Amino acid sequence: MRESYPSDMSRAQFEIIKPLLESARKKTSPRRVDLYEVFCALLYLLRSG
Repeated sequence: MRESYPSDMSRAQFEIIKPLLESARKKTSPRRVDLYEVFCALLYLLRSG
């Protein structure tokens, strides 16, 4: 488990937008990373610059 950051959103909040992110993906091999973790990393980069 990684350290949480102030820029992270809750899993409950993420579940609301997850269908939008999943629908944009082409159906290929199964995902190897947690989409929530990737999204939180993007939020961190946007917040910290």
